[in-house]
This record gives sequence, C-alpha cells and structure tokens, in this order.
Amino acid sequence: MKRVLITGIAGSGGSYLAEYLLKKKVKIFGILRKKNKKYLYNLKKLKNNKKVVLIDCDLTKYSLLEKTLIKVRPDIIFHIASNADVLESFKNPYKIIQNNNLCTLNLLEIIRKNKIKTRIQICSTSEVYGNVKKKLQPIKENCKYNPINPYAVSKTFQDLLSQVYCKVYGLDIVITRMFTYLNARRKNLFASSFVYQIIEIENGKRKFLSHGRLNSLRSVLDIRDAMRAYWLCAIRGKHGEIYNISGTHKITIKDFLKKVVNNSSYKIALKLNKDLIRPKDIDIQIADCKKFKKDTGWTPRYSLNQSINYFKKECYEIFKYKNKI
Repeated sequence: MKRVLITGIAGSGGSYLAEYLLKKKVKIFGILRKKNKKYLYNLKKLKNNKKVVLIDCDLTKYSLLEKTLIKVRPDIIFHIASNADVLESFKNPYKIIQNNNLCTLNLLEIIRKNKIKTRIQICSTSEVYGNVKKKLQPIKENCKYNPINPYAVSKTFQDLLSQVYCKVYGLDIVITRMFTYLNARRKNLFASSFVYQIIEIENGKRKFLSHGRLNSLRSVLDIRDAMRAYWLCAIRGKHGEIYNISGTHKITIKDFLKKVVNNSSYKIALKLNKDLIRPKDIDIQIADCKKFKKDTGWTPRYSLNQSINYFKKECYEIFKYKNKI
C-alpha cells in the first residue's frame, strides 16, 4: 500500500480528498492543526478508520513538521493546507501570507534536506492568474501571473517556490491550478454561501440572502471530479508539470444564484451587501485543461445539474449536523 500524506486533512478539500482515497489501496496520513470542533463534520468519515492516521502538527513549526515527515516517509504528498479565504486576505494579509508561505517553504525544505523520496502535488489555484483579458481566455498554463489579492500572492509564491525546488533540487513535484469547484464544506465561497443562506431562510434563521458582485463568469466543477483529478495527477502527472483543472460548465454567479433560488420552495429575498464586494475581483475565468486531460486521461463525469444537486444535498446535511435538526 502506498503511504499518502495530506496536509490540511481537516479542511474542506483535504477531507474530501481523504474520503475519495478510502476507496484506493493506500494508507492515509493526515496533518491537521489542533482538533477543532468546527472540523468535526469533515472528519466524521475518517476518524476511527484503520486506513487513516490523523497527526496534530503545525506546518509553520519546522521541527515538528520535520519529525512528522521523517516518521511517515510518504510516497505521495498532497499539499492542500493553506488559508484560502480571499475576502479575509484583504483585511488581514500579513496573517494569511505568512501562514501560506511558511508552511510550504518548511515542507519543501524538510523534504530536500532529509532526502525524502516522495511525489509532491502542490495544490495551487486559478487565483494566480488574476483578471485575465477575454481575448486570452480560455486560460492556458503559460498565462502570466497576475494576482489581485493577498491570498493569490501567497499561492503565487507557493507555485513559484515549488518550481524552483523541482528544477534546482530535483524534488518530484507536480502543480495543479484548480478553478472553481462546488465545495459544501467551505461556507465563504459564493456557491456555498448562497445555499447556506437559503437553508437558513427556510429554517426561519434569516430574512434575506446577502450577496456581493454577481457578474463574474466561471467554469464550475463537481467536487467528486475535482478529487479524482487530484489523485490522477499524483499518479499520472508528469514530473515538473503544471496543470489547470476545471469543469466545462460555464455560468455567471448571477445565473448560479438564480438556479439555487428557483429550486427553493420559499420566496427568497435578495440584498446586496457592500461588505462582500472585494476591492478587486475576477470578471471571467475559463480554463484550458487539454494538457491535463491528455497526460492523465481525466475528464469530468458529472453534469452541472448533477453537481448542484449533490452539492446542495451535502450543504443540507452539514446544516442539520451542525444545528442538530
């Protein structure tokens, strides 16, 4: 069995990935920073599972992380741990940049110094491209970096640093730049924010749905397709390559909001909240994923409606779990 290490296993992406890997012939080691009650739902399918070992370790603490990596000696590392709150990064850039940069630098440097032989998948993001002009869409991997928020700057650092450790020190690294995907375990994304607010309205806990800008055009991916893409990239992706991962379903945030509002049996009142409007935002973000599909054989399996239905079901389950309904 391969030994797989997931940084940030208690987070949204990390926990979904771990659940997907339960079907594979792997032993899963997951790093989390302190056992926090807000992560209990994310870990409920992983705790007490013999295939999963949860490790309490702060990635910003070099010596602690070094002991963990030397002990585990993983065959594959999925580096997912990062604070990914874009709006919060505008308010508190120092905290987010320091955390994201240091945890990645520590990880790569420890692997280099201790000569740990492992495949490392760096989970970057489409945010590194920033606001790409329409004439340059769909976005290819060689599109220039143009981060427009502090979180994106930290991910650009991770992205570039990983390329250096691959080219200069020979670490076996592949980089994925994930575009928009439906993640019910992160309430601060536009899609999940809309659905959770609708659920709160249906349960008498809120009077209206609050939103920010709605004119951005995105390609949307199912969470199950996203996690399968991560796995295929780790086992089939080429050494040193950078891959865009994205769905084929293009939709504006406004039209996505209409879809989920119209699916509710309640009348949903909408209200613009200026506090949700980012100082800088992305107008259009469509990816070119030809290279990833060619190298891994991956292609999305779920339609937009299937993805939304699965996503909404997960949101309702999480709401019930956290509110004991």
